[in-house]
Amino acid sequence: METASPRGDVFAADCPTRLLLDRIGDKWSVLILLLLGERPWRFNDLKRRIAGVSQKMLSETLRTLERDGLVTRQVVATKPVSVSYAIAPLGGELIDALRALMTWSEQRIDAVTAAQQAYDAREAIAAQNCSAPDQS
Repeated sequence: METASPRGDVFAADCPTRLLLDRIGDKWSVLILLLLGERPWRFNDLKRRIAGVSQKMLSETLRTLERDGLVTRQVVATKPVSVSYAIAPLGGELIDALRALMTWSEQRIDAVTAAQQAYDAREAIAAQNCSAPDQS
């Protein structure tokens, strides 16, 4: 008979699930996991595919995702040595949620951009009204 493990409480300051939430909410982690959800990738292929990620950040993120059990790393004995990364079963459980987040983001970016522009316009008007000299 299995006993249920206690659930975390992300609202508690000392809850370790906050670290996991921080990790899977990181843009580099999300992008890496989404790609690895499609197929295994070699390090340099990931670097080329994810525009803007530095070699150091990619390496650190992959290492952390591997440590968390979300990604597996396989060294292939070629010359030069080749390293391949794949989604681990635990990471595979996240893929549907991450794909939904990606799809929502891609579909709703225009609405978010419009909201940002409207907000910025309101703030600019408010700043002008506060800095205008009193004409009384």
